[in-house]
Amino acid sequence: MVRQTITLPAIAPGATIGILGSGQLGRMLAMAASSLGLKTHIYAPESGPACDVAAHSTIAAYEDTAALAEFAAAVSVVTYEFENVPADTAAFLSARLPVLPDSTALVTTQDRLVEKDFLNSIGIPTAPYRAVEDGGSLARAVAQIGRPSILKTRRFGYDGKGQALVREGADLASAFRSLGGHPCILEGVVPFVREISVIAARGADGSFAAWDVCENEHDHHILSRTLVPARIANATANEAIALTRRIVDALNYIGVIAVEMFVVEERQIDGSSIEQLVVNEIAPRVHNSGHWTIDGAVTSQFSQHIRAICGWPLGSPRRHGRIEMNNLIGEDANLWRDVLGDGAASLHIYGKHEARPGRKMGHVTRVLPDDNLQ
Repeated sequence: MVRQTITLPAIAPGATIGILGSGQLGRMLAMAASSLGLKTHIYAPESGPACDVAAHSTIAAYEDTAALAEFAAAVSVVTYEFENVPADTAAFLSARLPVLPDSTALVTTQDRLVEKDFLNSIGIPTAPYRAVEDGGSLARAVAQIGRPSILKTRRFGYDGKGQALVREGADLASAFRSLGGHPCILEGVVPFVREISVIAARGADGSFAAWDVCENEHDHHILSRTLVPARIANATANEAIALTRRIVDALNYIGVIAVEMFVVEERQIDGSSIEQLVVNEIAPRVHNSGHWTIDGAVTSQFSQHIRAICGWPLGSPRRHGRIEMNNLIGEDANLWRDVLGDGAASLHIYGKHEARPGRKMGHVTRVLPDDNLQ
């Protein structure tokens, strides 16, 4: 595969980075940019934690072209903290200055069907899937995929939202209506033994850097705990990183990306087992499972993303030890004093005003000795 390079305008310390979205990912991007001598300008429909640490903020609708034009004139490059930026917004800004990752990555990852078609087109395995446009096509899809299977909206789902499990005896019409009658995708259930993710970055010059593979544990579909390195074979970890490189090169991607995968154990005739990988989804941005890199690696995913979109050299992804990261979800954030009393723990609170059930309020990282590190 030819690895293309892109020439970016010169961006030096003192410049301003535009960030679409005002959540915690935008906050951590802004903090990383500040440590590199860069300013940030947040654009979002509502004020959020990122606005508290940015030099400038614009609170306006993504459809407000006058506000977008002023925003574009005030920054050197634009990035985003979540992938559901309206395509028209990205196109409007892209006509004026670089938006990175670019519109190809956005279009590919905003729609689960488009994403899986893309992955299969470059030879990357996914769960079996079928497009579902209405109740009739759902019945046909279930006949092909089987039960149990998972019905998901094609757009705007995260943390378990926008999906329904299709069990034996489930009423298909009701399942489709429960997701608002929107275009969906039906996916087969993957009998995985572990969920992992690869956090990696690609630079404008085609350079590539990946952190060690993360092992992720979820609670009610929300990431709860991340361990690094993942408890998988070295060959499996190498393959996971190779698959990620294939994805970013195919997209001519610039920035940090997360690729979530399932590890499936396949039994052999002799009774042994081998690990196989199935890609679940792509996040074209910094990712929750990479938050540990702030304390646990030479270069954090946030600093790396800023480096990449500015056209700077990528930093080292080398980790400092064995990592355990726990999300603080909902009322867990009230344990901040206990965490601060733990000498091995690094606490990060996102500055959200209300601790709701299922809401990510912060995270705790512990960097532990690892005899396997050189």
